Amino acid sequence: MKMLAFNGSPHQEGNTYHAIRLVADELEKEGIETEIIQVGSQAIRGCVACYQCIKNVDERCGLKGDEVNEWIQKMKQADALIFGSPVYYSAINGTMKSFMDRAFFVAGVNGGLLRHKVGAAVVAVRRSGGLPTFDQLNHFLSISEMLPVTSNYWNVIHGREPGEALQDGEGVQIMRVLGKNMAWLMKLVQHGKGVVAEPEREDKVFTNFIR
Repeated sequence: MKMLAFNGSPHQEGNTYHAIRLVADELEKEGIETEIIQVGSQAIRGCVACYQCIKNVDERCGLKGDEVNEWIQKMKQADALIFGSPVYYSAINGTMKSFMDRAFFVAGVNGGLLRHKVGAAVVAVRRSGGLPTFDQLNHFLSISEMLPVTSNYWNVIHGREPGEALQDGEGVQIMRVLGKNMAWLMKLVQHGKGVVAEPEREDKVFTNFIR
């Protein structure tokens, strides 16, 4: 089994990375492979609503020149996903949002590529804005029929300078418990395949309120 994580911070080894790393350490103890992809320092354009992904249905975003399509295929192959972001004005930072908008839309219009994958959101923040950001990240998981993992508190860790979050004792425990729960849920899903029938996927119903 494999967990794939996306680090939305522009700092490759900042506090968002350390939060993800704490979770990954617990997964590796359970024999689960992990990989962390650096997103925040890349030049990622936002979705331009060209709808090429809907027209082509080829599991690809129509925009070229970055690694988003490669990452989508990695997401498809992974058993679990972590999305980590720093806090910019009580929200996901722009690069991470651009990546997630495009990747999740492609996944959705191609038969639900992320459906029933285990997923978690983690947030690193200096002081405030962690919960709105955590909430935003979870919107992506819930609309995709993913299986969110929880901890013993919301998945937010505090720190300013790189590595400072490791001094947040409660935050460290939150990430550690999250990792343990993720490993457990991944194993439940793995052992349930072929044993417990998966619910049939329904085509999305769209209701427009302006006619």
